[in-house]
Amino acid sequence: MPPFAFDNSYARELPGAYVPWKPTPAPAPRLLYLNEPLADELGLDAAALRGPEGAALFAGNAVPEGAEPIAQAYAGHQFGGFSPQLGDGRALLLGELIDRHGQRRDIAFKGSGRTPFSRGGDGKAAVGPMLREVLVGEAMHALGIPTTRALAVAGTGEPVYRERPLPGAVLTRVAASHLRVGTFQYFASRGDLERLRRLADYTIARHDPGLAGTPQRYLALLRAVARRQAVLIAQWLNVGFIHGVMNTDNMTLSGETIDYGPCAFIEAYDPAAVFSSIDHGGRYAYGNQPGIARWNLARLAETLLPLLADSEDEAAMQHAVAQATEVIDAFPGWFEAALLDGQRRKLGLAGADAADAALAQDWLALLHTQAVDFTLGWRRLADAADGNDAPLRALFAEPAALEPWLARWRARAPHDAAAMRRASPWIIPRNHRVEEALAAATNDDDLAPFEQLLDALRRPWDEEAALARYAEPAPAAVTAGYQTFCGT
Repeated sequence: MPPFAFDNSYARELPGAYVPWKPTPAPAPRLLYLNEPLADELGLDAAALRGPEGAALFAGNAVPEGAEPIAQAYAGHQFGGFSPQLGDGRALLLGELIDRHGQRRDIAFKGSGRTPFSRGGDGKAAVGPMLREVLVGEAMHALGIPTTRALAVAGTGEPVYRERPLPGAVLTRVAASHLRVGTFQYFASRGDLERLRRLADYTIARHDPGLAGTPQRYLALLRAVARRQAVLIAQWLNVGFIHGVMNTDNMTLSGETIDYGPCAFIEAYDPAAVFSSIDHGGRYAYGNQPGIARWNLARLAETLLPLLADSEDEAAMQHAVAQATEVIDAFPGWFEAALLDGQRRKLGLAGADAADAALAQDWLALLHTQAVDFTLGWRRLADAADGNDAPLRALFAEPAALEPWLARWRARAPHDAAAMRRASPWIIPRNHRVEEALAAATNDDDLAPFEQLLDALRRPWDEEAALARYAEPAPAAVTAGYQTFCGT
């Protein structure tokens, strides 16, 4: 068994925040995917992991020495309704490694069988949803967006039963941590102030060590988490990403994107776009994501109030509420600043001008009214910066509608087309290409389309003829009927 130098601080320092548990062995382990660059980053021997021992490890049949598998406990608001106990119903945290850069990283299974938190579920996962996590996570990483990543996917050799039998799989996920808003809600809802404080101090030590021991460290933690989320959500919007299930148990304190279930990327620009089959009211629509992030942060702030207050008297609590509210109310400004910063890069604008926000908003309004593909609209704007307007005009049903805006944009400043292309990808995980790859893997045991798409997604900026099929939008009729599913 290849060595893993585990150092398991979560299990060591947070008793009561988990249940020790073991993965369910698989009858016929088979390695479907190994992220060799990530393995090397973690200090692992990728060549050794390629063999039968790696398949057994990643399927959950052989727990490596030093691992302490645990099912983490957490609560969460799911579509606005609070559940005081959720937890890892099909996941296990194996432990933590210190990577080659000195960063602590969680190594966790997803789909490794039932746990005490499974709530009647089978605790397993299918090949398709686990390979989706690989594709979207690696795409986000290539785009420079903070994200959890897949280290491996192993087939289990047994079916899982959803609408129909599907081939089973286990994902191995790497994260800066699995600390989430719901982790804090778990202890706050139980009134367990001692464990809540230990959790907050652990989170600070792990993600904001400069705050450790400072007088207002819990308020500073809230502010740091809110700022990270402001930047993250702005990055999502600037590439057209819809998470699909922004429950509080899916918001990390590290600022990483986690849980690629019913996620999708918009094609024709539409702030109201929803693809998740379970989001019936559009709560987590593309344009609603900043507001939902703020709502989730308010729930985190509520859990921290007992730590912010000097005492339990009413005046102290009111002061704590006022402090927390100030952070939550600052979030929209932080988000708008991060969004506009990204938009300026995509528009090729040097410096800052008071009219830039209106220029960006009017551009998006044009994309919306003309039903222009979001990704290609930005990309072809870089061609216009090079003096070639034709590819951009071809995206518009009424090219004349573009003229007034183009005149304003050109009057703003000279534009660096190369820099614009570095800010606006050519290739994203097009929903129809993702489904095409997952269907081949699921139905035909054919991983070639998955591997080819993954290679393209790792090169989002490269406009090459050989990759053209991955840049093409789906037919409008396909997108109109497209739905994503959580995979549980």
